[in-house]
Amino acid sequence: MSRKRVAILISGRGSNMTALIEAAKAKDYPAEIVLVLSNRPDAAGLAVARAAGIATVVIDHTSYGKDRAGFERAMQAVLERERVELICLAGFMRLLTPWFVGQWPARMINIHPALLPAFKGLDTHQRALDAGVKIHGATVHFVVPEMDSGPIVAQGAVAVHDEDSAETLAARVLKVEHHIYPLALKLVAEGRVHVDNDRCRIMGVRPPERAFIVPDTPD
Repeated sequence: MSRKRVAILISGRGSNMTALIEAAKAKDYPAEIVLVLSNRPDAAGLAVARAAGIATVVIDHTSYGKDRAGFERAMQAVLERERVELICLAGFMRLLTPWFVGQWPARMINIHPALLPAFKGLDTHQRALDAGVKIHGATVHFVVPEMDSGPIVAQGAVAVHDEDSAETLAARVLKVEHHIYPLALKLVAEGRVHVDNDRCRIMGVRPPERAFIVPDTPD
């Protein structure tokens, strides 16, 4: 099996990066993490990647000022040099231009802490609480120029508790993120995800029939 060469882009601690690195340690996992790239030299996830024996590169966006194109060309050069085939965004806190996104059609995925298309953008957990939803979660999607709008690869949900704060809800959603991101990368790397009219069709899997109902009551 030829494993897909994957780069992870981070800006901070990279907890989802760690989940991907752990999953890729399995010999039968169809992707290998060959590079962790950060736009911040102080990103805590860089030390984690180095400890795992993964090459790291820092391209400090601040040194480019307002030259977003220059920053992204520098990233693209590194990704091409490392023969990267797929990109995973894991807390990469930079908006990407249509030019950069266009270099990676259906080859760049992101994880978002909400059940898209609900709660795009920031502060998703507090916004979910404010909206009074009973189910919240996380989404892995392909990256397109419009933020948090690409075809959905995988989602996971949790119940919202009456006593939840944004912090407690975020902690439960993070556990879901760590489960669905390696799953989504596996499916993409295996070539089982096909985009058809902005929807992901996944070969060889069947969604569960059971419903997730909140609040649940005894029979």
